[in-house]
Amino acid sequence: MVNRSSQPLKVWFLVGDVLAVVGAWLGAYWLRFESGLLELYHDQPNFDLCLGNLPLVVFLGLVCFRYVGLYDIHRMTRFREEGFAVGKGVALCTLLVAAMTFALRYQYESRIAFAMFAGLSFGLLLSMRRATWIAVGRLRAGGYNQSHALIVGTGRLARRTARSFRLSSWMGIQTVAYVEDDPGKVQCDRPVVGPIADLPQLIEQLHIEHVFIALPMNRYADARRVFDALSQTVVDVRLVADVPALSALTLTASTVQGMTFLGLRESPYHGLNVVVKRAMDIVLAALALLILAPVLAVVALLIRRNSPGPIFYRQERCSLNGTGFQMLKFRSMGTDAEWAGPKMTAENDPRVTRLGRFLRTTNLDELPQLWNVVRGDMSLVGPRPERPVFVRKFSKTIPNYMARHAVKCGITGWAQVNGWRGNSSLRKRIQYDLYYITHWNPMFDLRILFLTIWRMLFGLQKHAY
Repeated sequence: MVNRSSQPLKVWFLVGDVLAVVGAWLGAYWLRFESGLLELYHDQPNFDLCLGNLPLVVFLGLVCFRYVGLYDIHRMTRFREEGFAVGKGVALCTLLVAAMTFALRYQYESRIAFAMFAGLSFGLLLSMRRATWIAVGRLRAGGYNQSHALIVGTGRLARRTARSFRLSSWMGIQTVAYVEDDPGKVQCDRPVVGPIADLPQLIEQLHIEHVFIALPMNRYADARRVFDALSQTVVDVRLVADVPALSALTLTASTVQGMTFLGLRESPYHGLNVVVKRAMDIVLAALALLILAPVLAVVALLIRRNSPGPIFYRQERCSLNGTGFQMLKFRSMGTDAEWAGPKMTAENDPRVTRLGRFLRTTNLDELPQLWNVVRGDMSLVGPRPERPVFVRKFSKTIPNYMARHAVKCGITGWAQVNGWRGNSSLRKRIQYDLYYITHWNPMFDLRILFLTIWRMLFGLQKHAY
């Protein structure tokens, strides 16, 4: 469907992008040659040369922004996705401008000015779009610029879809009704209409712009009926995938020889990402060992004086691909803690020493694992490692449990900073672990590390015993 309500936004963004590019180009000239912030090594180019290149810069900018999809406006587009598109568009525009400038031997050639242009363009474009979407989101939350939707289905997935629209008021998508073949037998929070065959008439009567097919997997055959019913309409149609633990999956699509393949779970650890992840682990773990050396020495001395036995406790755990390794911890229990066999720690566990309880509550007992990180057994951030005996047990009873071994285990993780640690819900822990695996990026790791330190310092931790 041609969404005419998005046309003013497209014009607004187009004008804003032109102004941003012009401002960035002129601003880069001023910063490089007029501000006095940087030393000049050559004669200053005339400002007329900068103005002469401006039409080419604006033209290439708009072409690049159109190419990366900055003018494909949809209510469900997230700002993060738009930010990536802005970055790609600015990078491509800067490269093309530099290439054209050098190829055509324009006299205005300044690599530093080009770099400043890229930075200013990115900042101005992102700021303008962020401010625009904040304003639009507030208008939509106030009831303006609304779009009407039908949800095919009345089950758990359909109700969850409608709830998502209510909570994401910035999208301005209102659920008008649910659609079922026998609407009289179902009670929901919105009217139920139908049957599915009457969808074209319902769309016209209710002024619908979006149709969301939210059927359970055992009713996917009905999705074909929906498509057939909508074949003569131009309404926007989207399929809501009914995948277990959907929040822990990243759906990707690829096409090979005309066939479409959907990826339901793919690890982001490949190529350069592996190098980045390992470099962060080595640098940050080595730095932490250096800074925390006095703390490690004091804890080791306290353990020696508090109870008989070794300072460190070595235990076999499972990491990448389920392979075992010897994980280091400061000993927090008596030496005969597992005389009756492996057992998970519980609240007020009598096996934990008085000092050990403090160490476990503050996570100080985990600090020796920094050495495991340096060795390559673990990562700073990842799913917490489990003992082989429990891995074999949980893999038989908890769906997707083994998927957490697609990456190295970590000292801390997304589940831990959200309170799912110790003797808490394993299913929730797996859900958070899989979400981390499929949404990993370096900034996500830094966020988790910050939250871990914050909770250690201020005691904001659940199930720490």
